Amino acid sequence: MIHDCSHYISPALIEPTHMIASDLYIGLISGTSLDGVDCALVQFNDNQPSLLASHFSPSSTALRQRTLQLCAGTDIDLRLYGEVDIELGRIFAAGVEELLSKAGVDAAAVKAIGSHGQTVQHQPKGELPFTLQLADPNVIAQLTGITTVADFRRRDMAAGGQGAPLASLLHRNCFSSTSKDRVVVNIGGMANITVLDKSGESLACDTGPGNVLMDYWIGKNLDKNFDNNGDWARSGKTDQALLSLLLDEEYLSLPPPKSTGRELFNGHWLESKLQQCRPGVADADVQATLVNLTVATIAAEIRKHMAPDQVYICGGGAHNTTMMTALQTALPDAEVATTATAGLDPDWVEAIAFAWMAKQTLAGQRIETAAFTGATEPVILGGIYQA
Repeated sequence: MIHDCSHYISPALIEPTHMIASDLYIGLISGTSLDGVDCALVQFNDNQPSLLASHFSPSSTALRQRTLQLCAGTDIDLRLYGEVDIELGRIFAAGVEELLSKAGVDAAAVKAIGSHGQTVQHQPKGELPFTLQLADPNVIAQLTGITTVADFRRRDMAAGGQGAPLASLLHRNCFSSTSKDRVVVNIGGMANITVLDKSGESLACDTGPGNVLMDYWIGKNLDKNFDNNGDWARSGKTDQALLSLLLDEEYLSLPPPKSTGRELFNGHWLESKLQQCRPGVADADVQATLVNLTVATIAAEIRKHMAPDQVYICGGGAHNTTMMTALQTALPDAEVATTATAGLDPDWVEAIAFAWMAKQTLAGQRIETAAFTGATEPVILGGIYQA
């Protein structure tokens, strides 16, 4: 049986560096929101992680806009591409330094950084599938003095996989049970599920939009980065005609393995759907409908594969109480809770996942991803940039 991950440890409780008999790694990721870098200091006991300290390093508005320009995928300026890659590398490195300062840990005590980087394009289908993550690992390794493992997704693609979702590897490692059927749901910009059957079978896929459309809509209408607690959505009501239009998307009916991103679900996609809908849908009603789009697509994908006993939520969506309530209503026979119930802080699961992957890469461990990404064989994920 795979045991649940260890509980969060407050940075104040960390022993001085010389007293830690440790296997320390750092995980870094900037998600679809592009608002900054999640930094997690992780200690491993065998293969099970404990979160020792965490830090969020925000991106500037200017950097976010430059990165969004690259994500749009049109009229790409190679100079912009190169400069953003370097600038993100510096932001990631600064986040590491701030994290270590907060924790009182020397860089020399850390075996490696696992950096996911910032996805700017993800095209898993077609004759020449590809994925691009920026935040130059050479810069990170040079500025921190810590060996950096990065570029995790492209080796999986080279082996025939979609390169996503990869955090599901940590979900399988930490949350599998021999007595309960479980699903782990990560609700970031996009949403993905990891189905963990008590028999040991598992699968994963991106279900569709998570927070990305809600963030776009509240940014456009209220000039806010996100809908705190889902309060604005709660003030509206679902428009069923609009919801039906939003659900009429080919991706949502595809079988796993499948992965998606801003390339499909973005502000332009939403606006085109709104143009097809009858006029007069109130702004708050649109937001309420977007919450139910995310909930409906997650619940529908889960029901295709399992009637779970427990559903664990992580990512920013775990803080959206309107969404959490709706998920429980949509999955009445399951216990819906955050991953904190199983011992892992929901805000830091993805960052921890890339610390875990860095550990596997340094060990030369080939990882089986077929059930999640469709890769044809296990491969070592990521390239190593020595300090």
